[in-house]
Amino acid sequence: MQHCHSNMDKTKRVCFLLLRVLALGTTIAAAIVMGTSHEKSSFFTVQFEAKFSHTPAFTYFLIVNVIGGAYSLLVFFLPTESLLWRLVIAMDVVMTMLLTSGVSAALAIAYVGKKGNSYAGWLPICGQVEGYCHQVGGALATGFAGVIIYMLILLYSLHSAINPLLL
Repeated sequence: MQHCHSNMDKTKRVCFLLLRVLALGTTIAAAIVMGTSHEKSSFFTVQFEAKFSHTPAFTYFLIVNVIGGAYSLLVFFLPTESLLWRLVIAMDVVMTMLLTSGVSAALAIAYVGKKGNSYAGWLPICGQVEGYCHQVGGALATGFAGVIIYMLILLYSLHSAINPLLL
């Protein structure tokens, strides 16, 4: 029975490590895809450039994903027997909330870019800069995957705090 329990513990640790690796990959990928999004176009005779840094919500999205990636990387170097793992649970909550706020803000702006807002007189721009909009959409999809992964990490961390034999 002890051998079976030991194998289950190892499997759970590998799954938890895999979630952390996926969180690192998705957050960094989302930041890179957003950070490289730009396209120049013209509308009638007006030249313009669509770039992530022109939109504070997209810049915020990039920053929170870099923070999430850096945090994921730092957690790899934390010894499992350290008392700091209690802090990791709190930081998992913070990272999940931070990433959720970043993707939410960016999604709201992306929606306006795609659909416009007739009440405010804002025209949609995705017809003029389709490549940019597709790249931003890819960054947002990847960022949303990161949020889902962080939610799974958070659930696992909370479950482990309740039953410490799982970690």
